[in-house]
Order: sequence, then C-alpha cells, then structure tokens
Amino acid sequence: MTDYSLEHKKSFELTAYGFSIQSNFQDMPAMQKEKDEFWGGLRADGRFDKLKDAAKDDREWSVNEVYQGKPWNYFAVEARKSVADATRIIEFPESEYIVVAGNGDKETLFDQLTYRAFGEVLAQITDYAYIGGPNATYRKDNGDGTFYGEFWVPVVKR
Repeated sequence: MTDYSLEHKKSFELTAYGFSIQSNFQDMPAMQKEKDEFWGGLRADGRFDKLKDAAKDDREWSVNEVYQGKPWNYFAVEARKSVADATRIIEFPESEYIVVAGNGDKETLFDQLTYRAFGEVLAQITDYAYIGGPNATYRKDNGDGTFYGEFWVPVVKR
C-alpha cells in the first residue's frame, strides 16, 4: 500500500477559479481533457497569473469538491489578498487528514497523488473514513525540474 500519514490540520481557506466537471468519473481520459482545457484557459486569459500574484506562498492547489450537487475542479491558492472574480473561497474544516506525499512531473502530480489516495490508501484503511467535503492536492517546485506534492483528504475515526 502507498505510504501515508495521518495529520491534524487547522481549518484553512483557498481562493479558487473552478469549473463543473461534465465527464463521467469513470472516464479518466475525458475528465483529464476537461481539466487540461480549463487549466490552459486560466493560463491563456491571465487568471492563473492573477491568482498566483495573490498567493501568500508558492503552493499551487488542485481542489475537488461536490458543490451544489455537481463535481467541481478548481485551481487555488492560499491568498494574502482578495481576488474579486474568483469562483469561490473554499473552506476546509479543522480535522484529521490522510496525507499522501510524493514527487513527480508538474503536469501529472495532482492526478497521481489523488489516485494513490483514493485508489490505494482510502480503499484499504479500515480505521478512518473520508467525511466528504473538499479534498486538495498542492504542488511546489523542487528547483530541479520535479515537483513535490501532498494530497489532503479529511477523515474521521470509524
């Protein structure tokens, strides 16, 4: 099984641009295409840089959440100042979190860590359960062409 840690996290907020996912969750290539198009649009129209300029650190976050009954994906940062046209401010509860860490390629790290958390760790642990709500992965540049990241998912003891 993938290595993971159980960590207590204080509540925190991320400022985000997002979109409602239209693809079936079982169709990974279609979901990835939607995400790639959305993230490419953020870079093309300047919103990526606008959000990065508002960030208090160099972490880039990808957030998954069911919002108003629909699955959403967001690009987010911990903001030091407001971003007027942000899609949402996403609140994460103070909780225990399963944390899956790793290093990898910038473009694939978010999905690799998310898959490892949901496909391996959460599928096999029996003493904790995902409580719903948003889950998130951050990445930051290692300075050598690779990126370090962590996937955080809130859990409760069974």
